[in-house]
Amino acid sequence: MTLVGSARRNPSAVLLIVQLLGVLIYPAMEGSRPGRVAFEILGIVVLVLAVFSVRSTPGLTWVSICLGIPAVALSLLDAFDPTDPVVAISAVLHAAFYFYAAYSLLRYMLSDHDVSVDELFATGATFTLVAWGFAYLYVFVQVLVPESFTAAVAPSNDRTWMELLFLSFTTLSSTGLSDVVPITSWGRSVVMIEQLAGLGYVAMVVSRLVGLTLTKRTNN
Repeated sequence: MTLVGSARRNPSAVLLIVQLLGVLIYPAMEGSRPGRVAFEILGIVVLVLAVFSVRSTPGLTWVSICLGIPAVALSLLDAFDPTDPVVAISAVLHAAFYFYAAYSLLRYMLSDHDVSVDELFATGATFTLVAWGFAYLYVFVQVLVPESFTAAVAPSNDRTWMELLFLSFTTLSSTGLSDVVPITSWGRSVVMIEQLAGLGYVAMVVSRLVGLTLTKRTNN
């Protein structure tokens, strides 16, 4: 019960942990039909946890549900019949859902001047939600403009989900370690927007939480 109670008090922590576990096990799911199905099921789990986190914030639950339900349905359809229209629509809905969930967590973190434990976890969860959202935008761009992204391995192929998620994380964190690069105008446009989002997140959100934490310790 203690673990369940802790999870209820800190839904952002649960969301962050599941997302990070997903990063670690996604590579084992690529390349096979059962793996794709397992990947989509894990994605559904993340969506459900994101909805639960939004319910704990000022975000509108019905908006997340209206975006999440069709996203889940298209995820399952994508696992069995990955046609371009299905992949594109699914990517747009997923991106909208993750961005909305990230927006709701931002409102949650910025709603007061006290920094709770869950708000600290929300800092990481919001970052990963934004990274997921941009990764789905990259999927959408790749469907609209094939070969928008290249890489050191098989440069003429479409990039896998893991490669695009890797590009999203390295772009958002401004580390620049990715061997996956955009080579079309649309791809570069989305990457530039994500670079700006990453800089703004560190400058406006992370620095604010650090400042509030230090102020609280000083006052105590």
